Amino acid sequence: MGRIGVDLYPLRTGVPLAEVDAFGKFLGGSPSNVAVAAARLGRRVAVITRTGADPFGAYLRAELRGFGVDDRWATEVAAYPTPVTFCEIFPPDHFPLYFYRLPKAPDLEIAPDEVDLAAVRAARVFWMTGTGLSAEPSRSATLAALEARSKSGTTVFDLDWRPMLWEGEPGPWYERALALATVAVGNTAECEIATGESEPYAAARALLAAGVELAVVKRGPAGVLAVHRDGAAVELPPVAVEVVNGLGAGDAFGGALCHGLLAGWKLEQVLRYANAAGAIVASRLACSTAMPYAEEVEEVLGSWR
Repeated sequence: MGRIGVDLYPLRTGVPLAEVDAFGKFLGGSPSNVAVAAARLGRRVAVITRTGADPFGAYLRAELRGFGVDDRWATEVAAYPTPVTFCEIFPPDHFPLYFYRLPKAPDLEIAPDEVDLAAVRAARVFWMTGTGLSAEPSRSATLAALEARSKSGTTVFDLDWRPMLWEGEPGPWYERALALATVAVGNTAECEIATGESEPYAAARALLAAGVELAVVKRGPAGVLAVHRDGAAVELPPVAVEVVNGLGAGDAFGGALCHGLLAGWKLEQVLRYANAAGAIVASRLACSTAMPYAEEVEEVLGSWR
C-alpha cells in the first residue's frame, strides 16, 4: 500500500541531469516496486494506490498488470497529476532524486472508507511505508489498514523516510505504526528517525521495543542486520557487485524478504536471498524492470556460496 509514480532515468550514467538528453520511462514508487519484486518471485500481489486520471496513470496501471500485479485497487484521482521522479546516476553511491508530486500526489489521496479492509485482513503479508503516513487522508487510511490487520500474518512497516514529502513531524505516526506492525525494515538513517538510534544493534532493539517482532536494519555496503524478538540475530555482508544504480536495491530486498518469510525459511536464509536480489538490481540501470526472477537469485546465491 502506498506510493506509485513514473520514474524517468537517464540512459547514460555519470551525467548531470541538466545535460541528459535521453531518458527511460519506468514504473516507480517504493511499495509498487516491492510488489513487482514479489510478483517476479512467483507471489500473488496487489497494490493499494492511486494515480492521476491521465496518460501516465494509465501507463502505470498497464505496467502493474504486465508485471503480474493486481491493479484493482489502483484507482484514479482526477484532481492531481500522476507523479514523476527524475534521478541522477553517479555510481557507486550517489543517486539524487527529484520528486515532482505537487500540488499533491494522488497516492496520498487514499481515504479510509476506500480501503478494502477485508482484503487487507486476508493478505498473508501487508506492506506499508512511512510516506503513506506523511499526509491525510493517506495517513488515516494506512493506520486503519494496520488496525484491521491486528498483527495477523506478516505486517511490514518499511520506514521509507523521505523528508521532502512530509507535512509535520513523523515521530508520533511512526510510533503508532510500529505498535501495529510485526516487521520493521529500514536503513540506519530511517531507523534513527523512527527510534532516535542509529547504531544498528541499538536501533534494532529500539524497533523491537516499539512493538515489532523482527527488526531489519539495512547498512548499505556494510551489509544487513536482523534481530528477532526471540533473540535470534543475523548479520550478513552484502553481495559484491559493480553498482550501476542503487535506487531499486532496497525494493528488490523487500520483495525477496516477503518471499522468504512466506516460505517459512530460517532468518539467515531469508536475508541471504534478499541480499542477493538487492545486489542484482543494484547492478542494473532500472528498478521495476530490473527485479530478478527466482532463477537469477539462485544463480547469484550459488556464486556467493
